[in-house]
Amino acid sequence: MTSRTPRFYDTLPLASLDGVSGIAQPPAASHKLTLDSPAVRLLTDFTAQRAQTILTSNTTDQALNVMKQAGVRLLMVIGPDGRFTGVVNARELVGGRKITIAMQQHDVPREEVTVDMIQTPRAQLHSLSLEQLENARVGDLVETLKAFGDQHVLITAVDDGKTIIRGLVSASDISRALGIDLEHPPEARSFAAICQVILGHDL
Repeated sequence: MTSRTPRFYDTLPLASLDGVSGIAQPPAASHKLTLDSPAVRLLTDFTAQRAQTILTSNTTDQALNVMKQAGVRLLMVIGPDGRFTGVVNARELVGGRKITIAMQQHDVPREEVTVDMIQTPRAQLHSLSLEQLENARVGDLVETLKAFGDQHVLITAVDDGKTIIRGLVSASDISRALGIDLEHPPEARSFAAICQVILGHDL
């Protein structure tokens, strides 16, 4: 066994903060997004921001707590094998019909309803590829999604020959980016409602 030569480190000189009063801030956006802005600017990229996940075996109450702590309205559902199986959103966790139906179908009290019982399975979800998003404008994204009325749309990408969930686009992010007032009807809480506000016509 060879001995390792010990490394010596320096004590760095510390300075006083007396007279330092400013705090760095991220640069302000050069301009607000419009319908002609690149749609990819609305992407929540999971390579830069970790996806919020929940196990299929967790209860709906546990899922709601994760949402509250993370400040999100959608959780990616992971099976026991670590694979993506679907999503669960806040609307389903707070007084949603899915919980009532699960209680009846599985004959369990509310506190025993699991995420697996109420998740929206991946086969029922809508997605766009990252390539599509990178070549689209915000207006294209709104027009594409207005027929579905989803609050979130998943974005896929190919990694090492496999298709993975790269990120998502949310209706709330679109509404904030375009400056839509959520307090006045029609409430822009879905892509369909956003389209009605922006495009000025019913779906």
